[in-house]
Amino acid sequence: MDKLKMMSMDKVQGNIQKIRELFPNAVTEVKRDGKVELAVDFDVLKQELADSIIDERELRYQFTWPDKQKAVLLANTPISATLRPCKNESVDFDNTQNLYIEGDNLDVLKLLQETYLGKIKMIYIDPPYNTGNDFVYNDDFAQDSDEYADNSGQYDDQGNRLVQNTESNGRFHTDWLNMIYPRLRLAKDLLSDDGVIFISMDDNEQENLRKICDEIFGESNFIAQLVWRKIYGIKNDVKTFSNCHEYVIVYSKTLNGWTPNLLPRTEEANSRYKNPDNDPRGAWKAGDFTGVGATSCVYPIITPSGRTLYPPEGKHWIASKENYEKLRADNRIWFGSNGDSIPSIKRFLSEVKNGMSPSTFVDYTEVGHTDEANRALKQLLEGAYFDYPKPVRLLNRLLFLGTNSEDIILDFYSGSATTAHAVMQLNAEDGGNRKFIIVQIPEPCNEKSEAYKAGYKNICEIGKERIRRVGKKILSERALINPKLDVGFRVLKLDSSNMKEVYYNPEKYEQTLLDTLEDNIKPGRSPLDLLFQVMLELGKPLSAKIEEKEIAGKKVFIVDDNDLIACFDNNITDEVVKTIAQLKPLYAVFRDSSLADDSTAANFEQIFNTYSPATQRKVL
Repeated sequence: MDKLKMMSMDKVQGNIQKIRELFPNAVTEVKRDGKVELAVDFDVLKQELADSIIDERELRYQFTWPDKQKAVLLANTPISATLRPCKNESVDFDNTQNLYIEGDNLDVLKLLQETYLGKIKMIYIDPPYNTGNDFVYNDDFAQDSDEYADNSGQYDDQGNRLVQNTESNGRFHTDWLNMIYPRLRLAKDLLSDDGVIFISMDDNEQENLRKICDEIFGESNFIAQLVWRKIYGIKNDVKTFSNCHEYVIVYSKTLNGWTPNLLPRTEEANSRYKNPDNDPRGAWKAGDFTGVGATSCVYPIITPSGRTLYPPEGKHWIASKENYEKLRADNRIWFGSNGDSIPSIKRFLSEVKNGMSPSTFVDYTEVGHTDEANRALKQLLEGAYFDYPKPVRLLNRLLFLGTNSEDIILDFYSGSATTAHAVMQLNAEDGGNRKFIIVQIPEPCNEKSEAYKAGYKNICEIGKERIRRVGKKILSERALINPKLDVGFRVLKLDSSNMKEVYYNPEKYEQTLLDTLEDNIKPGRSPLDLLFQVMLELGKPLSAKIEEKEIAGKKVFIVDDNDLIACFDNNITDEVVKTIAQLKPLYAVFRDSSLADDSTAANFEQIFNTYSPATQRKVL
């Protein structure tokens, strides 16, 4: 049986493997802390890239800041943590495919790497804007609790790393960049090849955000910078300009990998098409038959009235003479109602794209404004418990452009859970089955806030309650439209590993330690906790169907129709092992010390070799 490592993916070793595929001679083996692992021989790699290597002393275009290398290392460093299920806070835990994850999004993104690598179609995030008044994640693990408390005054049992980034801070931009950079690096790997990321931002950091995204996603994968007009009035109490917009920055995962869905055509757009000559092909509108630039398409055209026309000076006809004759014979050239005007080409409504390309300017009349978002959330929760939510209509628009009916959407700055709200609402409207994964650190509510007084101790409690209420509301309104609509969600909470720390310095070994090592599972961790950590390690969807069965008095978990079968009870007998083997799972997982006796341990491999030799046997 193989031992599960129970840690997040090692991004460094993964990157070395990619280099190894291109330059196998540049990868060698080294011994660190008694363990042999792969490493890059940079001298050999420099030789392989001799034509493009830049001397360290040369000036070159680059985007950098203090601690950037540390931010890169932070993204690549594996962690020993897990996600623990919380059934009592979930809705329809056994059937839903939606996930609500509580915890620091950097750690959560690392844990999702194995399972959701290349599987997320769309990411939307609304990160801190770095206005000087909001909070950013502090990833300085060396900070002690007293120092942390001095910095932020906000921490909980999980030690949330949130600090207020004021403009007086000498590291104002640096801290924000160190926060966002590793998270975007990890997020990119989760996107599918045809995936897209939308990032809300204002003027404070949009320039730096663009540079970061150019580096991580590639400058050629920049799609657009949408301008959302977020308010309907002008503020006259400002000193200079009234700020009425924010941005949504859009990048694709790969070049030409993603294109937006077309928006439905509007009556206003269709009304521009007329049929003044009763053409049997239906309504059309006139398009310019001239273009700018030097070309050979300059020739005389004789109008129906008999007038001879040439293109205006500096222009040319858009078609060759031969093609023009074909268009005219097909009644696709229009000379005006009097037959004497500059020719136009007829563009028929029946032949245009079945939709409209989206604009980079997004007006509140189409997607909502900030007041609308505040009022809607206040009405839903029966109180003003969250500041600056995004309007559901804005997220609905982005989801419509970015996804299809079966896609997975990730939001790792969930806030009030607007993304989850919009996913469920769009599914209700078009019959889709989109799934959401949303992540939010349980940032405590200010004790003086209305939210705290109403019983919400942290932002996660607000978000979960919103999803519950939205689900009930949508079901009551639209159950007949989409009877299979998923309005549930599994709550998972970031925590330390379920496994005990079993590595000690030699001087710490003593007889009593041996007793604690008899069981390598931490006290208070349930079999379901263990199952989810195994699912993370083996790359199984955290929304997978989980069935519980009893075999010879032992609890057995069956995940995704025998794809994974796990039993964490003690005293496992030959009967239990045989029954599981006969189900022929892809993976079978047990605790390291769970077999009943030496006889069962001796028979274990033989039983599986007899009934299911292809099953991968794992222990934790």
